[in-house]
Amino acid sequence: MNQPLAERLRPKTLEEYISQRHLVGEEGALTQQIIKGNIPSLIFWGPPGTGKTTLAQIIAKESKRPFYTLSAINSGVKDIREVIEKAKERGNLFTTSNPILFIDEIHRFSKSQQDSLLGAVEKGWITLIGATTENPSFEVIPALLSRCQVYVLNPFGKEDLEVLLNRAIAEDSILKEKKIKLKETEALLRLSGGDGRKLLNIFELVVSSESGNDVIVTNEMVMKKVQKNTVLYDKTGEQHYDIISAFIKSIRGSDPQAAVYWLARMIEGGEDVKFIARRLLISASEDIGLANPTALVIANNTFQAVTTIGYPESRILLSQCAIYLASSPKSNTSYTAIKKAQEAVRQHGDLSVPIELRNAPTALMKDLGYGKEYKYAHDYEQNFVASEFLPDAISGTVFYSPGQNQREKAIKEFLELRWKDKYSY
Repeated sequence: MNQPLAERLRPKTLEEYISQRHLVGEEGALTQQIIKGNIPSLIFWGPPGTGKTTLAQIIAKESKRPFYTLSAINSGVKDIREVIEKAKERGNLFTTSNPILFIDEIHRFSKSQQDSLLGAVEKGWITLIGATTENPSFEVIPALLSRCQVYVLNPFGKEDLEVLLNRAIAEDSILKEKKIKLKETEALLRLSGGDGRKLLNIFELVVSSESGNDVIVTNEMVMKKVQKNTVLYDKTGEQHYDIISAFIKSIRGSDPQAAVYWLARMIEGGEDVKFIARRLLISASEDIGLANPTALVIANNTFQAVTTIGYPESRILLSQCAIYLASSPKSNTSYTAIKKAQEAVRQHGDLSVPIELRNAPTALMKDLGYGKEYKYAHDYEQNFVASEFLPDAISGTVFYSPGQNQREKAIKEFLELRWKDKYSY
């Protein structure tokens, strides 16, 4: 049985490797490490089809190290320990360099599975290379993450994808049997979404579906062939971002019907439950915020709950949260406030903290007047005193302006009553 085109074209050396020049170009962050064979434990973070597995294999080959691989989808703690033992034995017998253990989709490992790697990495029995499509800050335990260098792999650019197509036509033994002309490539490039493997899969599908030897590739031809083979939801490609965008915009637009529909599209497509829950958390603060602070509490509880129970039951929790957020009053004042404040910091630099607000942990600081004129709010009527809290250079600047919803109207009344002589809301 023939291997897929992407596998047949998998690069074997750094010279054949396409893209990620920031890592493996002449000045790349990994280039000298690979040449010298001085490879630390690594985490490759990037979208599917960007060459994470291939780069790990090339590193092992270039550094002449034994190479072991596990997939987090179907490997447990027992499998990890068995591979570590083999790596220890082989490393001791045949080489002075640590064997490389490559773990694909390491973000799918549980905490206990990741814990089982710690000792081997720390003692140098293996050099770990993990590949993940998810942010390792969230998905890799801190103890393991601190022992690895994280490198980001970017989606393939247009030029890289075109090089890949031309290489397939020129070098693949099966495609060379046909006369292929790339008249138009826009559809191929767009459908790939920067995923090299997906590009080659689509290209092979298009070419192999033509009965004759002469194949002229056009945008219309590609779309016609691919539309017959599309799936409901591609959680790794362009549609992934389009549908999550539609989902969040439906919540922001207070349309629970559309929000539930786009949620169903993601659920049916097998989207990562934590990815959806994280987006709900962000929306609860960015789009609802102070108009209904309970939204953030519900979104956070939803995230914790679905992380515990997973599919299929978590679909109900996600639906409940999405409907609640979509049906809540909206405010983005927290978002705009921090944005304005960050702009002020960039514009004015590190302004000095007013002396009355400074901490005074030593006698010298007290003698210098640190905190001396500070007025303790609880010593005053209604627990409030109109002191200065901003640096002089930006005194009176308004970053937070309450929104026009019921809850923030009450906040506005509260603030205006106290700060009517200082801030204009």
